[in-house]
Amino acid sequence: MRGRQSPLFIMIDKKHIEDLTEECLFGTDRFVTAIKISTDNKIMVFIDGDSGVNIDNCVELSRHIEGNLDREKEDYELNVASAGADNPFVMLRQYKNNIDKLIQVTNADNKKIRGILKSVNDNDIELLKEVRKKNKKNKKVTYEEQISIAFDDIKETKRIISF
Repeated sequence: MRGRQSPLFIMIDKKHIEDLTEECLFGTDRFVTAIKISTDNKIMVFIDGDSGVNIDNCVELSRHIEGNLDREKEDYELNVASAGADNPFVMLRQYKNNIDKLIQVTNADNKKIRGILKSVNDNDIELLKEVRKKNKKNKKVTYEEQISIAFDDIKETKRIISF
């Protein structure tokens, strides 16, 4: 044989990780927001929950996944984390969990719109946003305006944490 032998890399099957995750989360209020697997088998699983996610939830899921993967066959690195405040919403459930919270929507035209999420349905969201305009006396007046944004027009939505 000539040359160097290339090591054999076995990719972890994303569907298998999805199935293991769903199996562990079944019957809870927690759900997967993203699963990412890199070419060098670094597995990232992000979860959220209707009542939030704590470290014990992440540890439980991590142990369940690890207990069903064979390190002899597949070398991998596994990280399970909460979806976190800096991650964009990817599911309708996340919108529903953030009603009456401050969010920022980036629309299809890359315009950022901040407001309080007031309602959610299958087609759109309702935001209450502050608008500042000059009145007839050239003084700035602030008032609230409720707007509707269709999901088709939303590029990204994130919760805004204010201190």
